[in-house]
Amino acid sequence: MHSVLQHSLEHLWLVVIAVVAAAGVAIPLAVWCQRNRRMGGVVVRLTDAVQTVPSLALFGLLLPLPLVGGIGERLAIVVLFLYALLPILRNTLLGLDGVGEGVRESAVALGMTRGEILREVELPLAAPAILAGLRLATVTTIGTATVGAAIGAGGLGVLLYRGLATVETELLLAGALPAAAMAMGADWVFQWIEDKLSISGRRR
Repeated sequence: MHSVLQHSLEHLWLVVIAVVAAAGVAIPLAVWCQRNRRMGGVVVRLTDAVQTVPSLALFGLLLPLPLVGGIGERLAIVVLFLYALLPILRNTLLGLDGVGEGVRESAVALGMTRGEILREVELPLAAPAILAGLRLATVTTIGTATVGAAIGAGGLGVLLYRGLATVETELLLAGALPAAAMAMGADWVFQWIEDKLSISGRRR
């Protein structure tokens, strides 16, 4: 039981750090991409390309790199961060693109600056789409983080790999069930927040 709890906390740590870092980069990057369409398209295609590389292959490619590479959780967080970027970036772009020009023009007519329009109009209206991207990134990262055990990053993947190596069903379940519960819990929390935002938006 202690081992399951320890590995679950390690797993959660990897996921939270990776998704928070990805959100901190992807949301401002999406704003920039939306305002710089040509270069923004290049950025989106690059993040798309990362998604096509299998996770184990990406670990292998980054392993020898200085600062980023090496055995342990640092490399796992970098890889999970790269995988989490795309859904957050794409959904934030979709949310910003969904803000009508009439809304922006009304905000300009009220004397709002570009920064105020972004903070007080565009981002609040795009919030449901951004949250959907965060939900997708979090659920996907919870699954992908199990591979981090292959490079010594810990997490629930340790139990899964041990279970596969020894053909022990108990170990496989000890790794798979908490990961599944974590993913379903994250999905429920984000869905609840999205519903609350939708109700609040309709009232406004």
